[in-house]
Amino acid sequence: MNNSAILQMDTKEGIDALFLYATEGILITNERGEIIKINPSAERLFKYESGELLGKKIEVLIPPRFSKHQKYREDYNEHPHARSMGVGIDLYGLKKDGTEVSVEISLSPYTTGEGKFVVAFIVDTTLRKQAEERMKNYSAELEKQVKNRTMILEEAIHELEKTKKDLHNALQKERELNELKTRFVSMASHEFRTPLTTMMSSLSLVTKYGEQNDKENQSKHVTKIKTSINNLTDILNDFLSVSKLEEGKLENMPEEIQVKSFVAEVISEMKSMATQGQVLSHTHTGNEIACIDKKFLKNVLFNLISNAIKFSPVNGVVDVACHVSNSFIKITVKDNGIGISEADQKHLFERFFRGNNATHIQGTGLGLNIVAKYAELMNGTIDVESKENDGTTFTLIVPNKV
Repeated sequence: MNNSAILQMDTKEGIDALFLYATEGILITNERGEIIKINPSAERLFKYESGELLGKKIEVLIPPRFSKHQKYREDYNEHPHARSMGVGIDLYGLKKDGTEVSVEISLSPYTTGEGKFVVAFIVDTTLRKQAEERMKNYSAELEKQVKNRTMILEEAIHELEKTKKDLHNALQKERELNELKTRFVSMASHEFRTPLTTMMSSLSLVTKYGEQNDKENQSKHVTKIKTSINNLTDILNDFLSVSKLEEGKLENMPEEIQVKSFVAEVISEMKSMATQGQVLSHTHTGNEIACIDKKFLKNVLFNLISNAIKFSPVNGVVDVACHVSNSFIKITVKDNGIGISEADQKHLFERFFRGNNATHIQGTGLGLNIVAKYAELMNGTIDVESKENDGTTFTLIVPNKV
């Protein structure tokens, strides 16, 4: 199509038909922005009667919120060129009733002897926008569902992992308990056999020396029997303590006690365990009344003092010192026995651990592990200072729940 045909487009029947029957809206404005020609599709789009928009400024079809449109139009007229409007943004036209319609607009400028003109091609994008919005909402809903299902899946995986971990821990604990039972039965059968054999032998000799009126030998074997009974008591106490601790049946229940007299009573009960010439001493400083679980305290004292007796020499001294303040209770048990090597001290509170220099002395290897468990239940600490052949000091510190 040549320029002369374009200039006379309103006189050509084919072009008029295209203009009249096009489904897109088409309008032409002059350089003043006045509408000089508009097709029926554009009039229907903006809800105007035929010919009603002719002579009106194009701004009548622009929503008021686009107040700078006239400035943009004037700038465009200075450098007219074919272009699509609103690339990357949403465009809206204004209907006669004041409502807005979503549109796409393409501009094509041309010039004749009568002046400069712009052809605007207008497409109603309402249905497409609605479809896009539905798709957007659908995508958002789909994303939300995916997110929710992903979250549910993650929670399920987390629960499975937790269950797996719990099962693993339970299985591990069961294995440890079985190992504990197996080792304890093996150890107890051995440990029980020795004192029982000693007691049976000594009982026969006690009877024999009694008949011979040999008081010295009779007394010596009575002492052996007492020692064997104490050893059996130790084993049984360890077994009962470990069993209760493992089953989680023990609960810290502090109560007010006279600490000085309580510790003195425990020491008095344990004097029968002391060997020849051993001395148990007791000192107390600070408050006499404290709030502590006395059963736990008694078990800790029993284990620490019996260990000190067991690993101390004849005529050795076991010192038990207590200090009670308003906030804590400190108890130390000190002996001058065989001591503990630095290497062994790292494993001292482990279950069944026996020091390299203590294998010849009877014991279960459970006592200090039990002490550590009781200290933990009382929210306290247990520490050790020792040197081989130079004695050992255990220090228990627990809160005073006054």
